[in-house]
Amino acid sequence: MPTHRQPNHHASAGERPGIDQAEASLVEHYPRLVRLAYLTLPPSLGRHRRVLTAHAIVQRVLPGPRKGDQLSRVPGQRGATGSAYAWVRGQVLRAALAYEQPSRRWRARVGALRPTLPLVVGLRLFPRAGGSEELALDQALSSVAAPVRAALALRLLEGLPDYIVWGLLDEAGVNDVAAALRTAGQLASERGGQARKLLGTAEFDPCTVQTRPTDLLRRRQRARITGAAVAITLAGLVAAVALPDHSTARRPAGADVADAGPAGGMALSRALDPALLERASRDEWANASRIDFSVWPARGDRIDDTALLRRALRVWGSPGRAVQVSASAGTSEVPPAQPPRLLYAGEVDGTAVVLLHDGQRVVRYAEPESGDGAPALDFARTDGAEVTTAAAVVVSRSRGRARYLLAPWIAASATRDLLAPRTPAQGLDFSEEGVTDPVEGPAPGDGCTAWPVMQLRSSEKIVERHSFLVADLGDLAPAHLTYAAPAGPGTPAHQPGEAVGGPALLSWARTACSLRTLRGSGVRAVNNWAFAEQRLPDSGGRSTWVCTRADTWRGPGRILVQFQQPANSPAAQGTVVAEAGDTASCGRFGPHILAGTRWKSPSGKWFLLAAGDRDVTRMTADGSVRAGVSATTMAVPAPREGAVTLSARLSGGDILQAAG
Repeated sequence: MPTHRQPNHHASAGERPGIDQAEASLVEHYPRLVRLAYLTLPPSLGRHRRVLTAHAIVQRVLPGPRKGDQLSRVPGQRGATGSAYAWVRGQVLRAALAYEQPSRRWRARVGALRPTLPLVVGLRLFPRAGGSEELALDQALSSVAAPVRAALALRLLEGLPDYIVWGLLDEAGVNDVAAALRTAGQLASERGGQARKLLGTAEFDPCTVQTRPTDLLRRRQRARITGAAVAITLAGLVAAVALPDHSTARRPAGADVADAGPAGGMALSRALDPALLERASRDEWANASRIDFSVWPARGDRIDDTALLRRALRVWGSPGRAVQVSASAGTSEVPPAQPPRLLYAGEVDGTAVVLLHDGQRVVRYAEPESGDGAPALDFARTDGAEVTTAAAVVVSRSRGRARYLLAPWIAASATRDLLAPRTPAQGLDFSEEGVTDPVEGPAPGDGCTAWPVMQLRSSEKIVERHSFLVADLGDLAPAHLTYAAPAGPGTPAHQPGEAVGGPALLSWARTACSLRTLRGSGVRAVNNWAFAEQRLPDSGGRSTWVCTRADTWRGPGRILVQFQQPANSPAAQGTVVAEAGDTASCGRFGPHILAGTRWKSPSGKWFLLAAGDRDVTRMTADGSVRAGVSATTMAVPAPREGAVTLSARLSGGDILQAAG
């Protein structure tokens, strides 16, 4: 590595920008800058001081007005803020590095005066604790010098190449840049190369924090003030403290929706007031044009238990260390921005349960009635829910079984085993309040001998003869299961429908065990699309190609493609031939798929099989097999091994590559 390389102006501090440009860049990238400062600051400061110092550093880096600067309230254009951001980042880096430099003269040279604002009295602030991997990384960062932490943050979070990081650290006055980069490289390669992901978690996010009082006696005397400050996102709290009067109206990304200061405290206090909980009437759902959680009435024998509701809201606002907190993938755990809706409050299996909904999430609070054990707080994202995806919520899990609170529009419920498609559904009783009898869950471990699901029927007040399936995949809201039958070439594609008919149940019987890989991933709906049927050579019978697509509440979807050859058992699982994550394939916005596999015929011959959706006009194989057919399926003799590349041309002329 060279001893020095001059960085380009987009990465270095560069020339000081105008104040409007610097401020626009600071506001736009505020969370990035604060996280960089937090990671660079010495852990010996403690998490509380490090959080405040990181925010103070970022807020104090704005340059003073220069002659000719226009102190306008309009931020600089985006095209001008690239170099401005580089300058601001350089100033933040210099100030944060100064905290581990023993020389007062060195600190003065880089202008890193100790910040005095923001100031928080009576509360301790710290990011939410992560898991064991985050803790291990935090301990590793505590054992290295500030330049190493800064180099790691610049490489992994800012995405800068080493030569630019070299220049930034050199400009900031670091003596041994090469050693810092070497050590940062070692840290980045440890823990399975997951350092980038871990640094992006809440453990290292000083913009979303938890709070604790420093004096419990004072907390009792000032309970209302402390309650108003619980769990405020710090970016929103401090952004107004040090920014100059000419700052723009834009708020830092990631700031809480409540305003800072007294207004924010009042908003949070209102949101956590049990007297202000929203409650729908019993029959509101029957007269609404929108059928989702917003029309669920408040049910349960403890909906008027103010003490229970207050405890649930207080824990939501600031869960203590003893509270068991869980959240489905992609679900925020921040306090509500306004009074949430009460869905349920009652006792289930010896546990007091409260279900709340804030328009984006369902939140479950549970505390043991016996007084033994810690309370639990569970979050699940449910934005955009409708008749089927807002049909049930888990209220209790115990010994592999779950009870559900059903939507008020559910007229009948039953259970069935996906692996037994020809066995009739068994009735499932539920109480007047909508709580079901216990439902067995999928068998734990690697075995897949049964997969119970619920079959629900909507009230005819909203839709006629509408039954559908939902499956428990480990989250509060069960996933909606659907099915799309194959369509021939030139015919319209079949849209996903309810998976309650014979063909749909037979398809799910051969696919059900693949649901194990989706547990706990925040899945909203899963569709089985039988995109092709194929007559196999050598009298091998008729096979089906199925693309199983799981859509998550947060947006991304994943697919798994199976080749289902003839089998004696209706529950014989297909062969997985491809899978992909973060893809639009097999969905509404990516209605195409191509997949292939090698197959041994009954006579012992090997073939390359391939299939595409109805829009495929020609398929081509290259590599160890070279072939082409103008059809949606292909079966050609092939060696048992050897790389093959599959592609297809669609009717519109686009080229489609094989999945996976």
